[in-house]
Amino acid sequence: MTFPDITPELKQAMPQLRGRLLANQSLAELTWFRVGGAAQVLFTPADEDDLAYFLAHLPSELPVYVVGVGSNLIVRDGGMPGVVIRLSPRGFGDASAEGEIVSAGAAALDKRVAETAAAANIGGLEFFYGIPGTIGGALRMNAGANGAETRDVLVEAFGLSRAGKKIKFSNADMKFAYRNCGVDPSFIFTSARFRGKVRAGEAIRARMNEVASHRETAQPIREKTGGSTFQNPPGQSAWKLIDDAGCRGLRVGGAQVSEMHCNFLINTGEASASDIETLGETVRAKVKENSGIELHWEIKRIGISG
Repeated sequence: MTFPDITPELKQAMPQLRGRLLANQSLAELTWFRVGGAAQVLFTPADEDDLAYFLAHLPSELPVYVVGVGSNLIVRDGGMPGVVIRLSPRGFGDASAEGEIVSAGAAALDKRVAETAAAANIGGLEFFYGIPGTIGGALRMNAGANGAETRDVLVEAFGLSRAGKKIKFSNADMKFAYRNCGVDPSFIFTSARFRGKVRAGEAIRARMNEVASHRETAQPIREKTGGSTFQNPPGQSAWKLIDDAGCRGLRVGGAQVSEMHCNFLINTGEASASDIETLGETVRAKVKENSGIELHWEIKRIGISG
């Protein structure tokens, strides 16, 4: 699907914009699944001030969605109307440490934040080493792994409202829940500060190696995948419910339930976004039929069907 090109009028309304505006830009290569349609407008801001300027001048009726490295995302085949904002490492990817505090931009990879903490002998952030996303996504989803999650270490988060106003959130303000936070979805996180504890560097590195080894041996990290597909129901493991429902290896078109880890869907080569989402819904139906438990998507799905 090709959307009407609205970039000329946006540029005219924002003469001081420094970031890049692209019309009908494919999003498939920006996601780990490598599927999906185009964004009507893809905007890559130069920095936080540029993003604030853009939001302040953007018509309020245009939908806005933010993407990071696309590790936990399905873009539907029809693409995404409105504006997709991609925060780049150049403007939002810094990470630094001082004392027990690690500061990071929203586009900083979770893994880099763990490495920055380790280099400063700051423990407690090793779990980020096993999360294949960015800090922006970690804040939005309360990302976690290996027994820890973002709310355990966050001091405060910063960002912009839909109108471009800068706002700061304390840990309590975030209203964290399992794989979610209570901040308005229109808010765009731009950076955050985390607190760890000073520890011996050898112990931190050993823990990070454990995290990496677990991912390597238990998850299909070399496939075109989107990470954990469904949230774990209270007291249950999603992968076990999926396996018990007979879904290991199940296929729809070019999409398959991973043989290695049942809570991962993979693009075997030529899958469409529709294949992947249909497979996920098929798995949900089979689990509900088998166990009576309803699985909820952890992967974000955006856009319109093709």
